[in-house]
Amino acid sequence: MIESRTRFALAGALLWSACGNGVPQSAPSRAPRGGAAPTISTNVPGGGGGGGGASGAPGVVSFVKVVSDRVEDVSSLDAWQRSFLRSDMSDEEKALAVWRSVVEFRSQDEPPREYLELAGHVHDPIRDFNVYGYAQCCCASAFVEALARQAGLTARARSINDHNVPEVFFAGAWHLLDGAYINYFRKGDGSIAGVDDLLAAVASFYSSNPGALGDAATLQQMRTSGAWRQGPDLLARCPFYDADGLLPAGVQGWDETMHDYDGTVSYTTEYGYTLGYQVNVQLRKGERLIRNWANVGRHVNQPDGLVCASVDDVVGQGELRYSPAYGDLAPGRVGNGTLEYHVPLGDAEVLRAALAADNFAPGSPAHALDGARPAVLEWRMPSSYVYLGGAMTFTATVPSGGAITVELSTNNGLDWQSIAAVTASGAQRIDLAPYIYRRYDYRLRVTLSGASTGIDALDVVEDVQHSQRALPALGAGDNHLAVSAGPDEGTITVQAALDPSLAGKAPLIADFHGSVDAGGALTFPVSTPGDLERLRFGATYRAAGSDSSWDYRVSFDNGATFRTVAHLTGPTGDGAVQYVTVSDVPPGTRSALVQYAPTGSAHLLDFRIDADYAEPAGGFQPIRVTYAWEENGVPHTDVHVAATADDHYVIHCATAPVMKSFTVERAD
Repeated sequence: MIESRTRFALAGALLWSACGNGVPQSAPSRAPRGGAAPTISTNVPGGGGGGGGASGAPGVVSFVKVVSDRVEDVSSLDAWQRSFLRSDMSDEEKALAVWRSVVEFRSQDEPPREYLELAGHVHDPIRDFNVYGYAQCCCASAFVEALARQAGLTARARSINDHNVPEVFFAGAWHLLDGAYINYFRKGDGSIAGVDDLLAAVASFYSSNPGALGDAATLQQMRTSGAWRQGPDLLARCPFYDADGLLPAGVQGWDETMHDYDGTVSYTTEYGYTLGYQVNVQLRKGERLIRNWANVGRHVNQPDGLVCASVDDVVGQGELRYSPAYGDLAPGRVGNGTLEYHVPLGDAEVLRAALAADNFAPGSPAHALDGARPAVLEWRMPSSYVYLGGAMTFTATVPSGGAITVELSTNNGLDWQSIAAVTASGAQRIDLAPYIYRRYDYRLRVTLSGASTGIDALDVVEDVQHSQRALPALGAGDNHLAVSAGPDEGTITVQAALDPSLAGKAPLIADFHGSVDAGGALTFPVSTPGDLERLRFGATYRAAGSDSSWDYRVSFDNGATFRTVAHLTGPTGDGAVQYVTVSDVPPGTRSALVQYAPTGSAHLLDFRIDADYAEPAGGFQPIRVTYAWEENGVPHTDVHVAATADDHYVIHCATAPVMKSFTVERAD
């Protein structure tokens, strides 16, 4: 089955061209730097990721989620839709629900940069809501567009003077819904105005007051004196201005609106976005995720020297003065958390949770079964939240002639690099930050060589950034919480920058072994640790004329045949975006090729591929949820064990709590 998600026009910089000069050549093939992946030979029933079922506890529990009745669930597009949309809504009500969700879960700040989408900003609404919670006006416009289209509405963006805004089409007209500055404007008949209505109203004022055009001091004086209410009637009746003519965040105001809509810049455009991110917290035995309603000042843009004001923001104050009115129960916006894997060496479940395990003694990955050949353990470290750093620590036992090699892969196991070679016994610490910063997934491989070589006290602890706003906060009174898990699936993602100058900031096409043939078709190999359930992929693209197009193709037989799953024709104007889901995958498939094939004058601007697979050792185990908060300065803690994959309980707070943290981990 193939589902089409969205299509729309896009204006942006050309990053990948499939016509004219400069067509990239096929990326050279590369052998894995660390050698071939080890054969799974665990010597443990059901080991090596082969399934936990009857032979023991599951190796991994997937989609572990805690939801509070005080905070909408925005962990995926489907969850967002269930939280904000109803089948009986009018189109205007749907559009306002979209706008409100962007206002609730995103504040205005220097945008987070992962350098994977246009302009380098994060333009995936669900990823921003959960990982960051702040962005810029072009990002907010993209979020409104993406979610409006998910709701079945038509949307576009407008570029105006020093600002970017979205419009949503319903009731036969375009309507401005600014999620960045938090406003919309109703006309005299009660309908929501569009950008052209604002431009006309402001132009009429300047025709009678030509001296005010472009005069920031005069406009500011009108705002501060209250004279702004004698300005355009469309602005004067807007309820989002306070008595001082300031919009909800207290930064932009009436004078800035008069500047933005003065007509000196005005054109229709689109900013593009990617889809596919979803929160999938996966837990192995010994693994726990701690999310904090606090931060230590760390954020994703620090290597670029960019300031993130959101790390110091306080809910209800400053630029977040409006957020309590929109349901914000968090103390701040940026959260710094930790993902910890305290590997339970000596437990057979470690082997069931591994991607590969070869030559280990039954029930123990700490020592080789046969000292005459190496023992190899390999596992994934996926995260729903962006990595800011981390460390791997262990105690090594290395006799004369022995060695422990640690390798890391950031491209789904296609290539490996050695990050440590240990030849002496003792405590070891490996800094992971240089390899995993800005990543969401990587793999580790440990190889033990030599008789009696072993490891003990193996821990991997990473720092992550997450948004406080999307966490399941508590409020005064009874808080109804739901703990759930499943389906038993993981996801392999391929997303890379198309601009070669971003090498070192983001992965490039070649890093994921993407190749380009003579016709400009871009092909990526995708392999999954378990049977492939579905492919979700798409791109932002251009097709200049009616003779230009993009075909999305998939192959499940190593390229012997390709099937076209979407044919996207031009002209697209400034551009278009479309995402599809392919779920009719042949049983037992664990590899595929995804291809973007152009015809004529066609350009690719960004892309994302998600391959969902069945976890070979997936299943449910009881989950421990620990909440920490304060009431009137007194610490409180609640520990609950969810015995089923659909569990409900209540936490009562006598007064409004100050949230501190919550932790999820397996209870076994």
